[in-house]
Amino acid sequence: MVARSITKEVLQSAQEYPVVTILGPRQSGKTTLVQMTFPGKAYFSLEDPDVRLAAEADPRGFLAQMPNGAILDEIQRFPLLLSYLQGIVDTARRPGQFILTGSHQPELHQAVSQSLAGRTAILSLWPFELSELRQYKADWSPFELVVKGAFPRLHEENLNPRRFFNNYVQTYVERDVRALLQVRDLTQFQKFLALLAGRVGQIVNLASLSNDVGVSSTAIRNWISVLKASYIIFELPPFFENIRKRVIKSPKIYFTDPGLAAFLLDIHDEQQAARDPLRGGLYENLIITEIMKGAHNRGFRPSVYFYRDSHGIEIDLLIREHGVITPIEIKSAATFSSNFLKGLEQFKTSYPGRSVPGTVLYGGEQSLNMRDIQIFNPLSVENLWDTLIAPRK
Repeated sequence: MVARSITKEVLQSAQEYPVVTILGPRQSGKTTLVQMTFPGKAYFSLEDPDVRLAAEADPRGFLAQMPNGAILDEIQRFPLLLSYLQGIVDTARRPGQFILTGSHQPELHQAVSQSLAGRTAILSLWPFELSELRQYKADWSPFELVVKGAFPRLHEENLNPRRFFNNYVQTYVERDVRALLQVRDLTQFQKFLALLAGRVGQIVNLASLSNDVGVSSTAIRNWISVLKASYIIFELPPFFENIRKRVIKSPKIYFTDPGLAAFLLDIHDEQQAARDPLRGGLYENLIITEIMKGAHNRGFRPSVYFYRDSHGIEIDLLIREHGVITPIEIKSAATFSSNFLKGLEQFKTSYPGRSVPGTVLYGGEQSLNMRDIQIFNPLSVENLWDTLIAPRK
């Protein structure tokens, strides 16, 4: 297994906090990461029925086995344990004592927030970013990545993506959601997943989804909430100066791993993905997740938005960092067009002095600078996040 980009941040957090909590989707490599980073620590997985039974039967006695701390894996299986953990870390006051991992579910988030507030660093581990994938293969085409996705086990064991995602949906997505929401009609939920994948990169209309799936808007809202909490999807909010408007306006939805979105759309090879009517949305999903991973691997949640104004001006992505806004257009086309620049230039006019000229990320090979706008292939750089924010440092 390759060394993860987030390792440095994990080690630094363990020097400052008694507990480090690593959240992320199932199969993103959390267990491997913590075992590689802290090889000397005792390891307990609460996914193991015997371990979980021991913890539930006698939480204090269970934690007493760990005078030097431990790795507690899949902590969402018994979030109540965190209440007992609080007293131990308060008494010992020792950095890096416990390392927790979990799939980010509502009960776990609440338990961490209440019991370990101020005592834990919280990091998010997503599937591989491109710099990590290059350790398996030097050059990747965008739609190859769209179909295969970035889950570590897929690449480490060279698994068939279609078979992997079929098992992933049945084993994790459907199981976790059904357990949390008690979904009775699995067929409806499966239909919902496919329809959601078909809306990748779009503003999701709950009423439309409700009609198409045949369930209430409340059910759709609850399903989306759980998919977000389990790191299956994430939202990109609209950009407004008024924070209240940001909250009430509808976001766009993306999948944390584009390979899962492609699988749900029955797209199973690179050529099919490149020809599909949704290629633009899938490419956008790929690039935005790469940007998100770059930020999360450096230990913070990025301030990212999409932009659409009343005059029809749209920009795929805005990054607010160091008090400056960078507008980004994402195009799957291999041929550059000056039309790619229009939204960026108009945004700069609307927000003078507060935004940099912006960037076009496209599928072509040439790197250009046109009217101070950087134009390049996002897969051609070593680290996309660092490249995008470098001009602001």
